[in-house]
Amino acid sequence: MRKEDKKALIDSMSVQLAETSNLYLADISGMNAEDTSDLRRLCFKYNITLRVVKNTLLKKSMDAADRDFDELYEVLKGNTAVMFTETGNAPAKLIKEFRKSKKSESPILKAAYIEQMTYVGNDQLDFLVAIKSREELIADVIALLQSPVKNVVGALQSGGNKLSGILETLSEKSE
Repeated sequence: MRKEDKKALIDSMSVQLAETSNLYLADISGMNAEDTSDLRRLCFKYNITLRVVKNTLLKKSMDAADRDFDELYEVLKGNTAVMFTETGNAPAKLIKEFRKSKKSESPILKAAYIEQMTYVGNDQLDFLVAIKSREELIADVIALLQSPVKNVVGALQSGGNKLSGILETLSEKSE
């Protein structure tokens, strides 16, 4: 690769690193061509960008991105695939789904950088699957806010029916 091409790749990767708040580093070295193609298709389905890069170029891109990726440098050994996503738990769910469908341990999670937090190691995968996305958290908050209102409205509606029933019964008895 020419020096100009490397510079262009580093620049484009650093822009992508600066714009994305969630990224996963995975090792896909044990996968054959068919499995790699299946993983790429699944990434496209989940709206995840998958790039296989050289560790030195990725490190230079991280340095240029004006973010604190220091904890990720230690996992930049061997083959590295970078998954960029808008949803923090999507790549973790994808990896779990892929492993289940292929009955394999690949891809192996090296590390994840989610909303300025770093998670290192394959053992973090179950925790990362359980992390809720921003949209899921907003939906939970809205549901919590609606719950008391729904209870009050339900109580008023059921109380109104009971009260009218009691009044009707009393009026019939008095006749």
